[in-house]
Amino acid sequence: MRLYSEVFGKRPQASQPVIVFLHGLLGSGRDWRLITSALMHHYCCVTIDLPGHGFSASVSMPIDDSDIGFKQSYQAILKTLEQRGIQRFVLVGYSLGARLAMYLATQLANEDATKRQPRLQGVFLEGGHFGLPLADRAARLDNDKAWAARFSQQSLISVLNDWYQQTVFSSLNHDQRQSLVAKRSDNLGQGVANMLLVTSLSKQPLLLTPLQKLKLPVRYVCGEYDAKFRQIAMQSELSVEVIPDAGHNIHVEQPHAFTSALSTFIQKL
Repeated sequence: MRLYSEVFGKRPQASQPVIVFLHGLLGSGRDWRLITSALMHHYCCVTIDLPGHGFSASVSMPIDDSDIGFKQSYQAILKTLEQRGIQRFVLVGYSLGARLAMYLATQLANEDATKRQPRLQGVFLEGGHFGLPLADRAARLDNDKAWAARFSQQSLISVLNDWYQQTVFSSLNHDQRQSLVAKRSDNLGQGVANMLLVTSLSKQPLLLTPLQKLKLPVRYVCGEYDAKFRQIAMQSELSVEVIPDAGHNIHVEQPHAFTSALSTFIQKL
């Protein structure tokens, strides 16, 4: 399974890793345009549309109670990089994309080192959850099923208006919410619903411990006003940077600060 991807900037060079971007739920590779525009003069950047999103909207995965959605997303991302001829890369992920980046990084750490496949050199995470304890998973699955039912059955604009009222988006003002609703309204509700269920936080393995054991740099950025994920980050014992005047979606709210933090991370690899 191959996902839609776009390449920006310089041709891949042996001395530099390719920067690979994974967007959040309801997004697409286009969400990273401000960041790739700033970096493309120095690096090769690749954006990927995740299953059910953007130009990968027709890519779907079976829904069950296991973590097959994470496994198939991992395989699809890796296949996409291989077909692009990418040999060395850094993963940048936001929200759902950050969770998939963590999963991919921990899976690659367990792969046979002799396999010929793209080599991960660093992970840059924005607002990603490390996984829920077992006691909290049933309630989360019920919540995600309720949202998925709405995405698949109701007017997308109506659902999006409610979606962006969730606590995690509390730093957004009215105009920012309406801008996101307009931007996301071209999604296919059924594709979003499917991806929400197959990559539900209730099905995600606990990734913090294997992430802490990785033998490569990991950086976590969170917004000053993103109370939930700032707390998650601070308790992680990972390398963390708090971006001032930002909420959950730093690369949109503070693109210059995000680009600066990412550039510094890449330069230190």
